[in-house]
Amino acid sequence: MNRNDPGLTPLAQQLRKNMTEEEKHVWYCCLKKMPFRFHRQKVIGKYIVDFYCAEKKTVIEIDGEQHYTEQGRRDDAERTAYLNSRRLTVLRYSNHEVRTNLSGVFNDIYYRLGGKCDPSLKPEV
Repeated sequence: MNRNDPGLTPLAQQLRKNMTEEEKHVWYCCLKKMPFRFHRQKVIGKYIVDFYCAEKKTVIEIDGEQHYTEQGRRDDAERTAYLNSRRLTVLRYSNHEVRTNLSGVFNDIYYRLGGKCDPSLKPEV
């Protein structure tokens, strides 16, 4: 199944309007400063991903506590396998990482998307 589930579009729109604090930090402080275009709460197949960069074929997920339960890990493994099958790379960061090391998250994303070290690019905290 390579089609996006159109039934998820209203939920994706709602999630865009109600991002978590950590998603807001990543969006406004990091991704908007990147030289690549990102989409928020993008429907891909049967999933809604937190952030998506088509140019780099990369998904960025910001994981809250529910992702660290046994069921959450299984669900994430299935989701990642599906996204990988669509030739997408999945980068995951915990809410804790975003709250305590936003610069590190920013630098990791930038580096993994192929950016060169540019000291003028920093997240706005």
